[in-house]
Amino acid sequence: MHFDPSAVAAARSHMPKNLLALMDKAQAATDSIASDATDGVARRTFLKVTAASGFALGAFPLVSAAQGAAAAGPAGLKPHEQPSAFVRIDADGTVTVTINRLDFGQGVQTGLPMILAEELDADWSKVRSVHGDANPAYADPAFGMHLTGGSNSIKNSYTQYRELGARTRAMLVGAAAAQWSVDASALRTSNGFVVGPGGKKLGYGQLAEAAMKQPVPEKVTLKDPKQFRIIGKPTGRLDAKAKSSGQQDYGIDVRLPGMLTAVVARPPVFGGKVKSLDDSAAKAIKGVKAVLRVPTDRGGEGIAIVADGYWPAKQGRDALKVEWDTSAVTKPDTAQLLMQYREFAAKPGNVAMQADMAPLAGAAHKISAEFVFPYLAHAPMEPLNCTVKLDGDKAELWMGTQMPGLDAMAAAKTLGLQPQNVKVHTQMAGGGFGRRAIPTSDYVVEACGVAKAARTAGITAPVRTLWSREDDIKGGYYRPMHVHRAEIGFDAQGKILAWDHTIVGQSIVKGSPFEAFMVKNGIDATAIEGMKEPYDVPMKLSVHHPDVNVPVLWWRSVGSTHTAYAMETLIDEVARATKQDPVAYRLALMGDKHPRHKAALQLAVAQSGYGKKKLAPGCAWGVAVHESFQSVVAYVVEASVKDGTPKLHSITAGVHCNLVVNPKSVEAQVQGGALMGLSMCLPGAAITLKDGVVEQSNFGDFAVPRITDMPQVAVHIVPSAEPPTGMGEPGLPPLAPAFANAVARLTGKTPRELPFKLA
Repeated sequence: MHFDPSAVAAARSHMPKNLLALMDKAQAATDSIASDATDGVARRTFLKVTAASGFALGAFPLVSAAQGAAAAGPAGLKPHEQPSAFVRIDADGTVTVTINRLDFGQGVQTGLPMILAEELDADWSKVRSVHGDANPAYADPAFGMHLTGGSNSIKNSYTQYRELGARTRAMLVGAAAAQWSVDASALRTSNGFVVGPGGKKLGYGQLAEAAMKQPVPEKVTLKDPKQFRIIGKPTGRLDAKAKSSGQQDYGIDVRLPGMLTAVVARPPVFGGKVKSLDDSAAKAIKGVKAVLRVPTDRGGEGIAIVADGYWPAKQGRDALKVEWDTSAVTKPDTAQLLMQYREFAAKPGNVAMQADMAPLAGAAHKISAEFVFPYLAHAPMEPLNCTVKLDGDKAELWMGTQMPGLDAMAAAKTLGLQPQNVKVHTQMAGGGFGRRAIPTSDYVVEACGVAKAARTAGITAPVRTLWSREDDIKGGYYRPMHVHRAEIGFDAQGKILAWDHTIVGQSIVKGSPFEAFMVKNGIDATAIEGMKEPYDVPMKLSVHHPDVNVPVLWWRSVGSTHTAYAMETLIDEVARATKQDPVAYRLALMGDKHPRHKAALQLAVAQSGYGKKKLAPGCAWGVAVHESFQSVVAYVVEASVKDGTPKLHSITAGVHCNLVVNPKSVEAQVQGGALMGLSMCLPGAAITLKDGVVEQSNFGDFAVPRITDMPQVAVHIVPSAEPPTGMGEPGLPPLAPAFANAVARLTGKTPRELPFKLA
C-alpha cells in the first residue's frame, strides 16, 4: 500500500457519504467518551494505573467504552498532549509497549519497542510488546487512520515512539527528583534506573506510581544518534521464542468458550448468487448446527455451515447441493483478457507522463517490447479468519487486520451497531502481503454477516469464520494482471532519445474510499509507481484501466511488482545492445541526482565480487536496482539456465533505507522480499480464470518457491543517520528483473512474460 500523506486530509471531501457518516459517528462517540473521562482531570497527566501499580503514556484519546472511564485526553489536543496507553511500567520494572501496527512477520513488535526503549533508557531485557486495536490512539500519526501497509510502520512512527519514550523518561525523572528533593537536571537515567547524586538509584518500577502524577512535557530533547545503545544494534525479536517453539497464537488460534466454527460455500464466479439449495445432507452431519444464507463480497451470496469444529463444518459444506446463478455477472477469461489488454496497449491511454516522441521514428536503434504479468494470489501461510462474539448491542472481533479502524466501522455497519460498541482485538497474523488490508473489509463483513445470521437462527455462541487455503486462493483478492508495451529509440552510445510506454491493468483503488486521492486524470497512482526513476529519460507514459469482474488489491510492493521489472530489464537490454556494462550504464544514466541509488548499487556490486570473481561455467551476472516506499534495494545475482530451466545461485543485496533500527529485521525483510520476488518467476506462479472461475486452488497448482529454489541472500546496508524509510516491501521488486537479466545474458533473450517461459 502506498499513500500520499499530504492528500489524505483532502480526501474527506470526496469520500462516499455513508463512509463519512460512519467515520464522523465514530469520532463523535470518541469525543463523548473522552470528554466524560476527563472531568476534573488535569490536561497533561497520566491517568491509567495498572493492577501492578504501573502507569501508561500515549498519544491520542481512547475510544473503547470499557477503557473510557480510565482514559483521558480531550479531542483536539496535539498528539503529544494526549496521554493514553502506549507505555505501561509495572512494579517489577517490566515495560510493556503497545504497538500501533499489525505484526504479521515484519518485526514491528520488536522494532517499535526498540525505538521507545532507546529514549526511555529502558532495560531491554524487561521490555515486552502487545498489539493495539481499533482505538484512535493507534492510528498512523501521518495518515490519521489505522494502517499497517505501505512500509510505513517504522518510518511514520519513528519520531512518535522516540518522543513517547522521552516523555516517559522525563516523568520518571520528575518523580525521582520530587522524592529526593533535588533538581531534575541533577539526575540521569541508565538501563531502567534513575540515578541521583552519589550514585543512588531508583528503578522505573519503583517510580511508576509517582510518575503518573507528573505532567507530560510538551517538548522533549531527543538523543543524538551517536548516543544510541539499542537503535541500530542487531536485536533478536521479542516474539522469536514463542514462534520457534510453536507457542505463538494467531488469529486462527482464537478459542472462546462455546465457540463455533463456520465455513462458507461461495459462488464459483465473483458476485454469483444461490439459485437452488438442498442442505439436507449437510444438516445430517454430526456437529452441524445451522446452514445459513449469507451475503458475500461483490454483491454475491453464499452458504455458511456453522458447526462445533472446522471438520464437521467442512464436511457439511462438501455435502451441500447448490446450483449457482451467475447470469447477472460477467465471466472473465484470462486468455481473452490478454487479447483485449494487447488491443488496449496498442492505443494511447490516459497520459501520466509526456515527452516529445518525434525522435523515436529516426532513432538508429530501437527496442519494441511487450510484457505480460499475471494475476497473483497473496497466499499467506495463515488463511483468512475472523471470530465474532455478539453480546446484546455490543460485539467483539478477533482477527489479524492491517486496518482495524476501517474493519471495525464495516463490522458496525454490517451488525447494525454503534461504532463505539464494536471492539477489535488485533491478533498476530501469519502473513498478509496486503490481503488483510481490504477497503471492502470483505472477510470481516462476511464473518459479521455469518454471526448475525447465526444469532437470528438462535445461536448465541461466538462464531469463527474460517477460510481454507483453497478458499483463500480461489476467493480473491489478487495482484492485477498487467500488460506493458514499450517502444524505445536510442543511439549507438546508449543515449535514450524517446521512450513510449503504455500500461494496461485494473485499478486497485477505483471504487474504494482511497480513489479520491489516489486516482488523478483517470490514472491509479499505484499502477505507475516506479516508472522512469532513477533514470533521466524522455518518457511518454499512458495508462488504461479496464473494468473486470476480478477483485484486485495491493500485493507486496504494489505497482513496483511490474514496473520495476519492465524498467530494469529494458535498461539492461539497452546496455547489452550498445555493448556496455550494465552497472556502469546505470550509474551514468543516474547522473548526480540519485546518490542513494548509486550507493546501494555500488555496495551490492562491491560485496558480490561482480566483474572480479570468476563465475562457474554456465553462470552469468544479473543486476537491478529500484526504489519503492522511499528505500532503495539493488541486487546482483548469479544464475544459470540448464535444459531450459533457470536457476538462481546467489543473491547479494545493497540496501539504502536511511537509519536502521534493527539490522536483523532489515535483513529478514530483504530475504523475504527476494523470496517473494523469486516466486513471481517460477513456473505455475499465476492465477488464471476460465469462464469466470479461478483455476488454481492450492500450492499444488499455484507455485511458491521450495527450499531448493532459494539461494543464500547476503544483505549489506548503506550506513546513514537520516530518519528511517520503509523496508517491508522494497526487497521484492528488483529480484525478478535481476534474475531475468542474468537469464538474458545466457540466452540472448529477455523473458517478457512472468512466470518465466523460456521454451
